[in-house]
Amino acid sequence: MTAPVHPTAIIHPDAELHPTVRVGPYAVIGERVKVGPQTTIGPHVVIEGPTEIGAGNQIFPGAAIGLETQDKKYQGADSWVKIGDRNRIREYVTINRATGENEVTLIGDDNLLMAYVHVAHNCIIENGTVIANNVALAGHVEIESRAIVGGVLGVHQFVRIGKLAMIGGMSRIDRDVPPYMLVEGNPARVRSLNLVGLQRAGFDAEVVAQLKQVFRKLYRSEVSFSQAVENLALLGNSEPLQHLQDFLKLSLSEGRRGPIPGGK
Repeated sequence: MTAPVHPTAIIHPDAELHPTVRVGPYAVIGERVKVGPQTTIGPHVVIEGPTEIGAGNQIFPGAAIGLETQDKKYQGADSWVKIGDRNRIREYVTINRATGENEVTLIGDDNLLMAYVHVAHNCIIENGTVIANNVALAGHVEIESRAIVGGVLGVHQFVRIGKLAMIGGMSRIDRDVPPYMLVEGNPARVRSLNLVGLQRAGFDAEVVAQLKQVFRKLYRSEVSFSQAVENLALLGNSEPLQHLQDFLKLSLSEGRRGPIPGGK
């Protein structure tokens, strides 16, 4: 073992750590764990396998990654956690393995998971998200890139949170959160476009104006929501509009939980 490992850390002989990985005091790294270059593993972190962690991640004290799912259907399947690059995983975050054979709980790149976030089995978190303190994601939750999830809230299983959406703290998220929207409340409601997020993401004025028109059609018109979704293509053909329409069509399909409704 050539990695700079604190002498109190326990590393399984079959774990694969790049030589530049740093491991803090009393960390425990199990069998079938692979960690990429320049990743820092803090004190008292526990990582079990099968787990793959990429490059440049910071894992803060007390995090627990790759432990068995809490899903009662779990029967000992050989499942995974896979984490990309440059993520910050703060204190006492828990990330559970998936439930079924060869299934994956997946976290992409450049995400910030603040303290005490729980990521349950089979969740998918894309890139550049911010998930604030004390957020609990149930199984099979999907969060698209650059979404922001406020603190102290729960997300129901099988819910999807769209790209560049923003969720206010202490909301109740039991249905899908559409891309580009600001959602808040208990029960949660779509309140407005996430205009600040769109501007920070570099959306040009024409696309923002188009999304404002889309918002009015979806949440402020007399047309039924499902009919408004079908008619979105009449408002333009930009990539953000197409993504929003595809997201909502899937959300409205049979077997899905459906989108969070609008509200003032």
